[in-house]
Amino acid sequence: MGAIIAVINKKGKNATETAVAMLKMLRHKGTETFGVASPTTVKIEKSVEALQNKDINSPIIIGHAFSKIFMPDKPQPIRLDDAALVFEGRIYPAVAEISDAEAVAKKLQQNREEAVKVLLKETEGDFAFAVAESKRFIAGRDAMGVHPLYYGENTDLAALASERKALCRVGIKTVDSFPPGQTAFIDKHGFKFKPVKTLAYLKEKQITMQAAAKKLQTLLQNSTKERVSGLKEVAVAFSGGLDSSIIAFLAKNSRVGVHLIYVSLENQPETEQAKKAAEELKLPIHVYLYKEEDVEEVLPKVLWMIEEPDPLKASIGIPVYWAAEKTAEMKFKVMLAGQGADELFGGYKRYISNYLQYDSEKVRETIFNDILKMHATNFERDFKICNFHNVELRLPFATYQIAKFATDLPVEFKIELPDKGLRKLVLRRVAKNLGLPQFIVKKPKRAIQYTTGINKTLKKLARKKGLPIKEYLQEVFHCKNE
Repeated sequence: MGAIIAVINKKGKNATETAVAMLKMLRHKGTETFGVASPTTVKIEKSVEALQNKDINSPIIIGHAFSKIFMPDKPQPIRLDDAALVFEGRIYPAVAEISDAEAVAKKLQQNREEAVKVLLKETEGDFAFAVAESKRFIAGRDAMGVHPLYYGENTDLAALASERKALCRVGIKTVDSFPPGQTAFIDKHGFKFKPVKTLAYLKEKQITMQAAAKKLQTLLQNSTKERVSGLKEVAVAFSGGLDSSIIAFLAKNSRVGVHLIYVSLENQPETEQAKKAAEELKLPIHVYLYKEEDVEEVLPKVLWMIEEPDPLKASIGIPVYWAAEKTAEMKFKVMLAGQGADELFGGYKRYISNYLQYDSEKVRETIFNDILKMHATNFERDFKICNFHNVELRLPFATYQIAKFATDLPVEFKIELPDKGLRKLVLRRVAKNLGLPQFIVKKPKRAIQYTTGINKTLKKLARKKGLPIKEYLQEVFHCKNE
């Protein structure tokens, strides 16, 4: 794993120095090599500084910061016949013997524009890539946007990168999330996007709850199995709730050693419930409890990784940071998590309010819009945190097939009226059919920022400074990034 960049100088000047400056911002503790490439030349070094002395002169440069997760993984960029490639992410099911990047390189050797379209349309995976050609570069991102990718431009440059800070470093002030399931063709005139594999808002599916639960169970079993294929052991970010319990159960049934990672502040009632859930699932649980001072210490690091002083994202990012950190310390390469389930299956309480104020069609529309934004609201945050720890985050719920299936379901399969605190009804039926304990099947949704006590602690830290939480986080964020 690692990170990618791509840049074109619109005025035809050499972009190598710009690319190196961007790569410096993507240097993490697990980074082993750095590489840059023009359409004709590839250079790879152990330090990013060493790339500054390489004789590459091109207005189009792509780059890669490399961290090995599995044996087939290779440093990049990769030379093609008449171009160069950087690829980050995974293809499912796993490609045997060669790296995913090498497998993609073979597909993109000829008829590239069509090959890129086929890659996005037919490939299941979490990835982002860029190809440097003589007069442009081509970029793409997986259909769910699990792998982070950002883009932006100014009068001199058009560029993209796995993290926002790389673009800000070279003077690009407006940075946006690269739209999932799309390709972009970037030249001296800027970005031109083309949708390839995107979700559509369609009429709700006519299906019974029993049939829907059966279909969803099959989709989740396949997705989980693909994401643990080839692994001996895997970590699961575990809360003891519905989503993570289903993922842990399905991973266990895929014959991989499952280790549950539970993190929280001390003295939270959810801790004992998580232990009970792990016992019922017959899976080992590793419990790590933290103090208020631990939150204060880790906050600047988390804000730097998630790249914005957002209270909600910080409250969720801190426990993700701890879970990824412990996963890395235990030498596990992959961490599974249940992100995406709440958007897909109506897990948020606001959907009830939406229903009561409007109607079921309005709720369907709201849920659909939330699904389209999952990459920006959740996936990018958590992926960047895990990537910092050289841990690969995999999300069994976040597949195009599951998202397409979920968007077409009736609202009544997701939320219960009158409101009894239970949502994600079809997912609960799956859990019941799998034989999960009733206390897990019926457990009401409680957000991680509340169950861990992080949200309350951040507000307390802000009060100590005499600031509202938003201003407190902005102060910490700006100090870290100065």
